[in-house]
Amino acid sequence: MTEKTDFNPLLHLDGRIDYAALRPEHVAPAVEHWTKALEEVLNHATDPATPATWEAVVAPLDAAVGHLGRAWGAVGHLQSVVDTPELRDAYNAGLPVVTELFLRLSQNEALFAKYKAIRESDAFASLPPVRQRILEREIRDFRLSGAELPEEPRARVKAIGEKLSMLSQKFSENLLDATNAYELVLPDAGRLKGIPEDTLALYRASAQSAGKDGYRITLQYPSYLPLMKYCEDRDLRETVYKAFSTRAAEFDGGKFDNTPLIREILELRSEEAKLLGFPNYGELSLAVKMASSGDEVLAFLRDLAKHAKPAAERDMAELRAFAKDELGLAELCAWDQAWASEKLREARYSYSDAEVKRYFTEPTVFAGLFGLVETLYGIKIEEAEASVWHPDVKFFVVKRNGETIAEFYADLYAREGKRSGAWMDSDRSREMTAAGLVTPIAYLVCNFAPGVNGAPATLTHDEVTTLFHEFGHTLHHILTAQTEHAVSGINGVEWDAVELPSQFMETFCWEREVVRGLTRHVETGEPLPDELFEKMLAAKNFESGMACVRQVEFALFDMILHTSFDPEKDDVQKTIEAVRQEVAVSFPPAYNRFPQSFSHIFAGGYAAGYYSYKWAEVLSADAYGAFEETGVTNPETGRRFLTEILERGSSRDAMENFVAFRGRRPTPNALLRQSGLLTDNEAAR
Repeated sequence: MTEKTDFNPLLHLDGRIDYAALRPEHVAPAVEHWTKALEEVLNHATDPATPATWEAVVAPLDAAVGHLGRAWGAVGHLQSVVDTPELRDAYNAGLPVVTELFLRLSQNEALFAKYKAIRESDAFASLPPVRQRILEREIRDFRLSGAELPEEPRARVKAIGEKLSMLSQKFSENLLDATNAYELVLPDAGRLKGIPEDTLALYRASAQSAGKDGYRITLQYPSYLPLMKYCEDRDLRETVYKAFSTRAAEFDGGKFDNTPLIREILELRSEEAKLLGFPNYGELSLAVKMASSGDEVLAFLRDLAKHAKPAAERDMAELRAFAKDELGLAELCAWDQAWASEKLREARYSYSDAEVKRYFTEPTVFAGLFGLVETLYGIKIEEAEASVWHPDVKFFVVKRNGETIAEFYADLYAREGKRSGAWMDSDRSREMTAAGLVTPIAYLVCNFAPGVNGAPATLTHDEVTTLFHEFGHTLHHILTAQTEHAVSGINGVEWDAVELPSQFMETFCWEREVVRGLTRHVETGEPLPDELFEKMLAAKNFESGMACVRQVEFALFDMILHTSFDPEKDDVQKTIEAVRQEVAVSFPPAYNRFPQSFSHIFAGGYAAGYYSYKWAEVLSADAYGAFEETGVTNPETGRRFLTEILERGSSRDAMENFVAFRGRRPTPNALLRQSGLLTDNEAAR
């Protein structure tokens, strides 16, 4: 039997993509094929002879955009999780081609005219409401892309968009390369006192995989965070902290320095906003979000800081006093904070994260997570076989009444060549096509430490919460009931509402009946003892004030950068320092270069939108209140959340979804109460 050497998985999109067969050399032919197909459909759609109807213009264009989007999305996904020089080159070669076409599509005057003609036609009133909504939003997006501008500024907006896509990609590459470039190999465990055995095993395995003896520490989170939290050697903590906090900055001789990219990104965003008639990029970004203005966002964040900062100051005062009196640290430095906090938690609540971690074994966590959502939403999740991009990747099908309604991949472990963090992304959206109903497929990505020596992976409670968060996004995408691609799943959901289902899921990680189903001790098989869970509950809001102002710091910095900041004369580092003076209680050393690794806003979708995490926390905490009132695993409440929020996608405004579920508009009281920043009596007022 001869091997199929000409098979290109990116040209076969009817079913699942054959990821195991996908090679960098497949990228260019696929980009050429799908861009050409889209060009042909665009030419037909904009032909004067083509009638201005949904069937003649919108439907075929959506299908063609969907094919290119799925193929290119798969390439981008692989570049995030199994980056190689060859794949990166293929991605960077295709990026300007795809970006240019999508920008040209968004500014096409003839296509814009067709959409407006459809809206103004007699047939518009007979279209289903969801299609009317899609057309209205498309027309809005044409305007926000510069389609109504004169030729010269329209061309400049397009050029800016192309340049920004390249700069964001380079920012991401620099951060990944800077992270991967660092390693610290220790010949023995003499300097690693305090670090749990499972992390020591990870360090040994990392050294072996790199062909070295001893213990290898990297800047990947599963390696970095345990060292900062548990290592008794203060000098070692400082060394690794400095390496981590100066990534992708000027200290490496400029090899991976993101500093010039940040300035250019901000300059281009500011210019783009002004060309489109907005005073700044923040207002342009908010044109498609729930929040109405930058001033509203800034007021929201500062109000949160007002509630949280007094608690944060108390948290920090207690930590400094404990560090001085009990740990012998006259000065609490940035590289001491996580270690001292863990020591204080152990002293105050008589347990450690390392102890808790032994109970959260990955197979049990997944079984408990699946059991919870199966109860709430009437579904069944089963592991299945599929072609995957790495041996660690798992694949699952989601069924209702025995019928497959969705699928998802789970890529859980950190490795070199994989972007840090955790996220969900779409492989395919639910939609009705000429060939029938297409079911959704999602990517669920985390960066946990794998199990070693045959033992299952164990997760910290924070990591369990991260998993629940990303699975909330996954459910939002795969449990949609919509059949129009533009409003299906997470597509088109306001950015400051898209975190609602994810942060909502986090709250279950603090429910006793749920947590019992997530735990089985890695050695004894016993569930988490009630006594230990009570200690965790008592510590739930440990340093919550500091955690809140930290998020407010990031969000304020982001919004100021995109509203009042002048890229031509203001300094980014001085700006983050000024924000810290306003809201923070913890101040890093002068060499800290947080902005250079803030990929959410410089290489992700959160520019002038990082506030979304806190904004959506208000929504999610209030929504969870409905479950607290009826029983947190009440299937009836779960079905209402499913039908009014998860299934709706963006077929109606997020606020309408919330009000339909909760019966009223949201209030911040539930969030403040859950975070320990508001008493029950204050919350009831």
